[in-house]
Amino acid sequence: MNKFKILTVFNILFSLPFLSLSQNENVDLGMVYKIKQEGLKNSGIEDMAFWLTDFVGPRLTGSTGNNRGNEWAKKKMEELGLQNVRIESAREFTRGGWDNLKTYAAMTSPYYTSFACNPVAWTGSTPGLVKGEIVLLDVKTEADLEKFKGKLSCKIILIPSVSTFAISFDPLATRLTNDQLKELAMATSSGGGQSGRPTFDFAAYQAQRALRTKINEMLVAEKAAVILNNSGTYNIPRSNGANYTASASQPIAELNLPNEDFARMERLIRHKVPVEMEVELQNRFFDSPVVNNVIGEIPGTDKTLKSEVVMLGGHIDSWHGGTGAADNAAGCVVMLEAIRILKSLDVAPKRTIRIALWGGEEQGLHGSRGYVEKYLVDPKTKEHKPEYDKFAGYFNMDNGSGKYRGIYLQENELVRPIFEEWLKPFADMGASTITIRNTGGTDHLAFDAAGLPGFQFIQDAIEYGRGYHTTMDTYERLIMDDLKQNAVITASFVYNAAMRPVKIPGKPVMKARPETERRRP
Repeated sequence: MNKFKILTVFNILFSLPFLSLSQNENVDLGMVYKIKQEGLKNSGIEDMAFWLTDFVGPRLTGSTGNNRGNEWAKKKMEELGLQNVRIESAREFTRGGWDNLKTYAAMTSPYYTSFACNPVAWTGSTPGLVKGEIVLLDVKTEADLEKFKGKLSCKIILIPSVSTFAISFDPLATRLTNDQLKELAMATSSGGGQSGRPTFDFAAYQAQRALRTKINEMLVAEKAAVILNNSGTYNIPRSNGANYTASASQPIAELNLPNEDFARMERLIRHKVPVEMEVELQNRFFDSPVVNNVIGEIPGTDKTLKSEVVMLGGHIDSWHGGTGAADNAAGCVVMLEAIRILKSLDVAPKRTIRIALWGGEEQGLHGSRGYVEKYLVDPKTKEHKPEYDKFAGYFNMDNGSGKYRGIYLQENELVRPIFEEWLKPFADMGASTITIRNTGGTDHLAFDAAGLPGFQFIQDAIEYGRGYHTTMDTYERLIMDDLKQNAVITASFVYNAAMRPVKIPGKPVMKARPETERRRP
């Protein structure tokens, strides 16, 4: 046998395992064609997006709007013909219910200017319309608090901020470039996309938090009327929430002002120009003891595999400033549309396909973690529950309105050849990148942390970074054509996972390292 023949045989033999993985991944291209036709020509995305954003409104966890969103989603799932549809409790919610009823703020001197503003969730109300001169609480150390004692009752408090505004020369909206996608595809799992970030000064952060705690304690003791925060830019205030427990006293009313308004008043005061405002906040607290998920399914049809479950989902809760369009009505309507597509095609999946719209993601993945605790892993003993071995994968969307460009493997190299085949029919849509990297901050982590295959798609950023968690997160942030493509790809992935002879593999279990070894530098 000559050298050429030896090399040829060797190459063939060496490639057999990879060829086997690829050739055995049977993608039903006929079904992919039908999914594309239905999803791109008969989409329900725009209609569902309207109802979940403009009609339902903001969906802060534990709020009236959150309950309204859950009821709308349940009704929509029933309309789509899903079975076992329910609103299901996931976890207790210690912050309780909170609704904002009225928000008004304006500078009245040295001249009148109304302000765009947004209350901090789970903070209290003002005692009616509060008018008066702003107190600039210029405190750098705990000792500085002494000079303000006895002077803050019923006052509007401005706490200096280290936040500054710098002109950006970047485009408002962006898509991933070919170079960026190549970098993602070539990334190692250890890279994680974290290079280039500034070093975080944890000690300074802790010191700042400790000082803010002392400031808050004094403001409560002094019975200040309202606290003004520097939060937001482009005259767009951000949303956030107080660390409030329902059994505690209601916190002082807090109001987020964008940098442009906040900094203007601070500069005036530092130039010895008195600044007066009028502010009125009306907020309502009520009992809201649990975080809920909205769940529905297409039952499996295979005698052996129908007890196994393929899941898709996104979080339905939002912050309260906008209508939670990009974060995360976008993900919810994409997942509902994926289910609609499959139902309209009368699919008969071997495994059960279950959609879950999660609650409480913004406060700590409460909905998805509660689901894992309820059905998959005991939170105390870490023992697997009966449904653990029946879990066949989870696909999540929560990165705004941008179209899919591929998928994160969450370091699960075993699924790479599978997903490569699943993505091939969508290369012409720009979705072909697979990265070993992890991506975090949303509900697939609840499953990944339990050793189960949970995935998030790579998406174009568009303007997500400047819009989410702000009052501009509304219907206008949605790119309908992108969302339609995402629903088509999601429907295909879910269908493939439901029809495979075997479940998609999770990551192999690694032997635990001793604690002392993990701490070595």
